[in-house]
Amino acid sequence: MALISVSNNALQNITAVPASVPSGALVLLSTQTASSSASLSFTSGIDSTYDSYVFKFINIHPSTNGANFTFNMSTDGGSNYNVTKTTTYFMAIHTEADDFAVIGYRDDYDIAQGTGFQILARSLEGTDADGNLGGSLQIFNPSSSTYVKHFIARINSQETSGAGASEDNNIAGYANTTSPVNAIRFQMSSGNIDDGIIKMYGVK
Repeated sequence: MALISVSNNALQNITAVPASVPSGALVLLSTQTASSSASLSFTSGIDSTYDSYVFKFINIHPSTNGANFTFNMSTDGGSNYNVTKTTTYFMAIHTEADDFAVIGYRDDYDIAQGTGFQILARSLEGTDADGNLGGSLQIFNPSSSTYVKHFIARINSQETSGAGASEDNNIAGYANTTSPVNAIRFQMSSGNIDDGIIKMYGVK
């Protein structure tokens, strides 16, 4: 690598960047498409190749009105999805009729050292054909055998409450295990994932 000069706080004329330097680029590793699917599981490709992994949710539509979109992690390749987690959950809501808006923490959707599936989006619109959610989940250094595994998710969903609403869901937490996390499953709290796409990326 040849670093020629620095001027006006900008690097100039860098001829090459070593492969070991993180670039933040997303590398598509896997795509799964739901079709009345009980769950979508990623059981390969989560390893030490990348320091973090991003899952993108595109037009995820539930088969059951009012279902929650959830996820869990595995340390045994997907035989069990029961990793201990501590998490936080807050959200903002605004109705279509502009008659209700609120932001707040939801302690009924967080987890304190539990092994159950974490809610990523709640009370989803499943009756309307156009109801769906979109967003992302990022997990950091899942292959570490030293540290817990942090994750951050942000998802916007069409919530059903009789009024119709845009719901901005913000979830974060950590898998409280030093065992490598090597599989992740997404599913609804009831019914199937009727339609939608989940893409898994490695972050360079």
